[in-house]
Amino acid sequence: MKAEETPSESAEKSPSRYRIEALAKGLDVLRLFDESVTSLKLRDISERTGIPMPTAFRVVATLEEGGYLERLADGAIRPGVAVLLLGSAALRGSSLVQLSEQPLRHLAEESGETVNLGVLVGDQVLYLARLRNSDLVTANIQVGSTLPAAYTSMGKLLLAYLSDAELAAALAAHEFGTDAGPNAATSLDELRERLAVIREQGYSLQDQEVAAGLRSVSVPVFGRDAAKPAAAINIAVSTQRHDLASLRGPILDRLRATADDISRLLRAT
Repeated sequence: MKAEETPSESAEKSPSRYRIEALAKGLDVLRLFDESVTSLKLRDISERTGIPMPTAFRVVATLEEGGYLERLADGAIRPGVAVLLLGSAALRGSSLVQLSEQPLRHLAEESGETVNLGVLVGDQVLYLARLRNSDLVTANIQVGSTLPAAYTSMGKLLLAYLSDAELAAALAAHEFGTDAGPNAATSLDELRERLAVIREQGYSLQDQEVAAGLRSVSVPVFGRDAAKPAAAINIAVSTQRHDLASLRGPILDRLRATADDISRLLRAT
């Protein structure tokens, strides 16, 4: 006589029994977006998912209301902050964050400055770890916060490793000059010139591009893929405490040593 199936076994054999169609459609929409697809029109969403236009409209409207999608001025739709926060919660528990914690803490104690770990999400840098020096006056940045990649040292560093097509896609919706510091790039062409220098030198400086009075230096962290960074780390300082020469000197040396430690740990996993 066949043994009675447990609920979990039954679910594995017949997943549709527990399927919530509306939720499944919402997840299908969210899965459309990645590094190369950062925004879509409603018709594109309907065509790519096979969801009829009226249903796609309702799904998008529901996700938009919850902050998981947002609508741009031209009607295009892109992931909202709520999606980034969900992703950051998962990433904070990832091996990347866990393996980086001790090296970053040591760096913060040794340097006495604010230390950050971040990854690229579309045209934003998502902060996964932050050890803050209370003397540094910044915007309200914390784990899970995002800043425009085009203006930050970590963002520019990670953008520098993208192909031209990937870069154009990542910054398709970015508005240069918005929420920027006095020295920020004002066009994609100007940013491309800065990224070329960053890629060649292997580190990125931010000199009052995020906001007046703030500087930072960033280097890549590599996992098993030696051609593309898994993340970036930086040291952020006040312009009153450090000039650009000091960021290129001992601070950069400490930062690189920490990145090497984290990279070795990632490759060993």
